[in-house]
Amino acid sequence: MKIILATLNAKYIHTSLAIRLLKAYSEHEFQDIHLAEYTIKDPVMNIVSDLFQKKPDVIGFSCYIWNIEETVKVIGILKQVMPEVTVVLGGPEVSYEPLYWMQREAGIDFVVNGDGEETFHHLLQELRDDRKFHFVYGAAYRKGGELIVNPPRPKSDLNTLPSPHRFPDDLPDLGKRIVYFETSRGCPFNCQFCLSSIEVGVRYYDIGRVKADLLYLIENGAKVIKFLDRTFNINRNYAMEMFQFLIDNHQGCVFQFEITADIMRPEVLDFLAEHAPPGIFRFEIGVQSTNDETNELVKRRQNFTKLSRTVMKIKASGNIDQHLDLIAGLPQEDYATFRKTFNDVFAMEPEELQLGFLKMLRGTGLRAQAAKYNYTYMEHAPYEILSSHVMPFSDIIRLKRLEDVLEKYWNSHRLDHSVKYLIRHVFKSPFDFFQEFGDYWEARGWQKIGHQLEDLFTRLHAFLTDRRTPSMPVITGLMKLDYFLGHKYKPRKIWWDITLDKPEWSHYMKEIAEHPERLSAKLAEAGFSERELQKFTVLEVLPFRLEAVLDSISELRFDPAAVAVAEAADKSSTALAEALPAAGGSTLLIVMYQQDESQRAQYYALPL
Repeated sequence: MKIILATLNAKYIHTSLAIRLLKAYSEHEFQDIHLAEYTIKDPVMNIVSDLFQKKPDVIGFSCYIWNIEETVKVIGILKQVMPEVTVVLGGPEVSYEPLYWMQREAGIDFVVNGDGEETFHHLLQELRDDRKFHFVYGAAYRKGGELIVNPPRPKSDLNTLPSPHRFPDDLPDLGKRIVYFETSRGCPFNCQFCLSSIEVGVRYYDIGRVKADLLYLIENGAKVIKFLDRTFNINRNYAMEMFQFLIDNHQGCVFQFEITADIMRPEVLDFLAEHAPPGIFRFEIGVQSTNDETNELVKRRQNFTKLSRTVMKIKASGNIDQHLDLIAGLPQEDYATFRKTFNDVFAMEPEELQLGFLKMLRGTGLRAQAAKYNYTYMEHAPYEILSSHVMPFSDIIRLKRLEDVLEKYWNSHRLDHSVKYLIRHVFKSPFDFFQEFGDYWEARGWQKIGHQLEDLFTRLHAFLTDRRTPSMPVITGLMKLDYFLGHKYKPRKIWWDITLDKPEWSHYMKEIAEHPERLSAKLAEAGFSERELQKFTVLEVLPFRLEAVLDSISELRFDPAAVAVAEAADKSSTALAEALPAAGGSTLLIVMYQQDESQRAQYYALPL
């Protein structure tokens, strides 16, 4: 019996832990079992053709909200060209309503619910032997024209599951793709919008086994390992031991975790601040909402004061990037309260802020209560909401515009200095900047066309100019700095008119060549000639003192009370924005490329 375990990943760099777990559990008895990974961008006919040529007897698909619709299309065609093949579905998208999927798509023969390893293995045994499917706990199946859902199977003892990380076929691509890893299953919390709330309690793998698998992956070239644990730090001792192990053995690998920030103990934060190597850890923190009423309605326990303290302490260490999540459309979260939520969280200026929209996932408590809050939502995955009792569709699409420019102008880190200046000194709040710019972006029809790097700069400049933003010389200067720093090599073109004429440019280059010690001792040591410097250096004169402006946006800032006062005063700091260029003087901006091991552009600012 030939078995194919397949899935459609969101991107090529992603890998599926689920199908590897199934193979690891069953391959001792079913040797002819193979993995087949595709992406949701692959043409359906290409996937069907590939599976057809493999000539399987059984195909198992791992299903999630991002791939279920494409998976169903694949199954529909597969059953036309291979009517004899047995199709089994598993995964969170089909576990909670198996009858719906079997009624919708006649090509689905079985659905495996919950933990899949033991159930799928038992199902394979019955397919091979007696076909007594009523004994397969945790499975749904067809019996003639009847659909039957068997009782659930008890949860697996995780330490009885073989490792899914030791397949020789995976070794060549370990360094090119993200490795997904779990040290536990389950979640201690009960958030009503999340599938993890359905399983009560947390189960752990033995820590010795976890360490052995991680060391194997690291030593074989893994570059990024993403932990799937819903709350990695729920067990303090387990988390501390793992952090120490990864610090001792990382070999340059990057580790991503989902953590609950408001339960992070001070001693853990102190340990990470002191010992975590820069860039090795990345934390994902779900904030979702700062509205107390909303959190209470969705049974989400959260202390935002403690969460903020954790985020800011991690940020102050400079060692760990943080990705914070928000969800628009939760109960009692209207446009105005979501604006407050956004500003509350953005005040911490996380490295990445993801704005998501509520999805009515099958099996969640909130989907069961959809009528209570007058939710309308997409009929098919991803089940995103269209409106609620307090948020009409018109507000949803406004927030979509905000999300678009948030991704382009904050999460991409293309214009860090420029955007920080705008949200701190020019606009009433971060939300107002992203919303106003998002509205402008769509009004110009830019959402319908692509963009090059320089388009991000010219479009922001057009927006700011059209609204007659104060302090444009300072903002434009910061945008020039960001543009230069966004290149690995000396850029061949710029998006503004050259401000230096040739004699001025030659004069400054000669001064740098003759007095490199004014920039750095390392540059003086290198002893570059003027001609050599010209190959990797760009110059620009800024009509203000750059260091004074950068000082105004450099310090960590988190004070919601001060933000509220500034908003009430209609952004009194606009006066600061207008006053800064008048501080006097100008700056020679010097940017050099490919001059150290980091391969990043280095800049120097000399007062003129």
